[in-house]
Amino acid sequence: MRAFFRFLVAGLLLAGLVACGPAKPPTLPFKGTDITGVDFGGNFTLTDQGGKPRSLADYKGKVVALFFGYTHCPDVCPTTMFDFANTMKQLGNSANEVQVLFVTVDPERDTPAVLAGYVPHFDPRFVGLTGTPADVDKVTAQFKVVAQKQPSQGGGYTVDHSAGSYLFDRAGRLRAYEPYGTSVGQLANDIQLLLR
Repeated sequence: MRAFFRFLVAGLLLAGLVACGPAKPPTLPFKGTDITGVDFGGNFTLTDQGGKPRSLADYKGKVVALFFGYTHCPDVCPTTMFDFANTMKQLGNSANEVQVLFVTVDPERDTPAVLAGYVPHFDPRFVGLTGTPADVDKVTAQFKVVAQKQPSQGGGYTVDHSAGSYLFDRAGRLRAYEPYGTSVGQLANDIQLLLR
């Protein structure tokens, strides 16, 4: 009887430990792709447009939209940034609980000063991030972002890169992937789901 009692107590303790584990976030009806629980991403630290170190963890408590691009991008990047700017307008006062982060894939040209002249143009609350090429390569690899220089006429170059965006919930968990071309209404919908 004592052995059975000990076994029962051990079982209850184990069940209690399992119940105390991190709670899985609720499933939400995203318009984008639900990527809750993926095994990539994570915290990182880069330099913002003011020259200060910033980590993803600094923005816990807010919904974060993370986009990888570069300031010389002719079309995809400004279009996406304008989409996020219009999304912020659609969110109204709730936009103050959202942080858009623009991580450059062209750190050789996109210094903090260059980002300071580009990123806030779309919305003064947006933050641009850069670093050494090695630092940026590490972050792009963390998020499975592809970026490759392509020579252009006149000796310059463009950068072919992944064009989607990531959304994080207030706890800093990666939750949704928004492909390039996602409408402002769909972005606003998914961000509002995470703001609840």
